[in-house]
Amino acid sequence: MNIVDRRPNPKGKSLSNRQRFLGRARVEVKSAVQEALRKRKVADVEHGEKVAIPTRGISEPIFHHNRRTGKTDHVIPGNKEYVRGDEIPRPTGGEGQGGREGSPDGSGEDAFEFTLSKEEFLDMFFEDLELPDLVKKSLKDTTAVDLQRAGYTVTGNPSNLSVPRTLRNSMGRRIALHRPKLAEIEKAQQALEEAREAGDEEEIARLTREFERLERRSKIIPYIDPIDVRYRRFDRVPRPNTEAVMFCLMDVSGSMTEAMKDLAKRFFMLLHVFLTRRYRTVDVVFIRHTSTAEEVDEETFFYSRETGGTVVSTALEKML
Repeated sequence: MNIVDRRPNPKGKSLSNRQRFLGRARVEVKSAVQEALRKRKVADVEHGEKVAIPTRGISEPIFHHNRRTGKTDHVIPGNKEYVRGDEIPRPTGGEGQGGREGSPDGSGEDAFEFTLSKEEFLDMFFEDLELPDLVKKSLKDTTAVDLQRAGYTVTGNPSNLSVPRTLRNSMGRRIALHRPKLAEIEKAQQALEEAREAGDEEEIARLTREFERLERRSKIIPYIDPIDVRYRRFDRVPRPNTEAVMFCLMDVSGSMTEAMKDLAKRFFMLLHVFLTRRYRTVDVVFIRHTSTAEEVDEETFFYSRETGGTVVSTALEKML
């Protein structure tokens, strides 16, 4: 069985090379995504991200000559010290490449920057959450849409054929092109038969020409032409949903470690992604509590430190 990948490359980039690169540098990319998540707000998880990874993380293995064996006989252009036949000492060193020289201004090694798409960023975000594939797919799906009537089109599915509009166009075309009606053809045929019974040759010839003209014009101008056919057209419009409010409650006492806060932030991001799939707008309210509760902004919610006990009921009362 032969499998041919005919997926179009995104905006001139090689899709296969991009997927291979993300697979090879997954550890560095994942670390960069986690760092980006710490800096993001809860409502900003669904956007792409420009990440930077060290250049040492994207190096590829290459084939080269072994410096310890083999013989090379050539003269490098611009050489002023050696001539053909001179023997020079073999360079020493290990098999790997040496480190780079230090920068005079104190800057470190350059980083390789690239932009992750929305789908790639969400894949990295969902990877550590151990979600089922079906849940991942539903969370990454676009907003629900409904089909709304939007006029007519000349192409479409046979099930969407508009018979009234098609017959209306057909009637207008037949009237404009003077297509003879069936009653006119039958009347001309009856007159021709009466003339034949009367034996008037001139009248028979005239009525014969008229009858043939009407029949010929009836065949040339069809009753329904392909240009008359119209199909009902539908547009995809976002489904109107009610608004929702998302309450984020968290204990900020000393028992909450940074790892627990980071896990809580991931949960709130995941919940926000889910709600935005079901509701048009989602407002986020942050309530932190120790022995007392208060409504704060997102920066204070995740990064401020407080001391005190843990009374969840105060946060629930504040939310209500």
